[in-house]
Amino acid sequence: MRKGLEIGGVIAGVVLIAFGVVAIVMGANGASTVVDELEKQNIVGSPDMSPEAIKAEAEEAGLSADVDLPDCDVAEKQVDSGERARCFASYMQIHALEATGGYAYAEMGRYEAKPNTPQSELAEGGGTDSEEFAVKDPETGLPADNEAREVWVTETALATALNASYMADRLSIFGIVVGIALLLTGIGFLVLVAGGAVRDPKTALRFLRRNGPNAS
Repeated sequence: MRKGLEIGGVIAGVVLIAFGVVAIVMGANGASTVVDELEKQNIVGSPDMSPEAIKAEAEEAGLSADVDLPDCDVAEKQVDSGERARCFASYMQIHALEATGGYAYAEMGRYEAKPNTPQSELAEGGGTDSEEFAVKDPETGLPADNEAREVWVTETALATALNASYMADRLSIFGIVVGIALLLTGIGFLVLVAGGAVRDPKTALRFLRRNGPNAS
């Protein structure tokens, strides 16, 4: 039985090491892919994408003091990492709020409202959801979209893509950490087996006492 356990320990150690190596390689490859794809987009932060500049800009735009402003800095820096992608996305949200007067998507009407539209038909952030009081597109004759709301939609789509890059980057790092943990665990298994821990339980106890955290 002990021989079988010893063989099983060796197999388990080898499998853990193999999984660890694979996880590290996949994590590193994922991180590299994120960087490569971001670099292809040639995204560079605008001059106002610094905490000081965006604070002054938000105050000038009249945004509420309750709006959380970014504390990162990508001003005139290339977005080539998940961290910078997330930072850039947070500034995009502030820009969108400035364009909509501080209102979010759900607070604006779907269509551009006609002049003198009744207050009851207007959304809090402007525009209307009523086709009756919507401005008609001269080319199609259909209700014209609320441009401020469209700005928010575009911003959300781009910010989501950038935040996905950040998530992919974090998952890659997590994969590398898990890979290292598996690698060390597998090595530990092989060390215990090589030391005869499976053949003689007392050997394992002596090994742990000699190499444990309290060993002098």
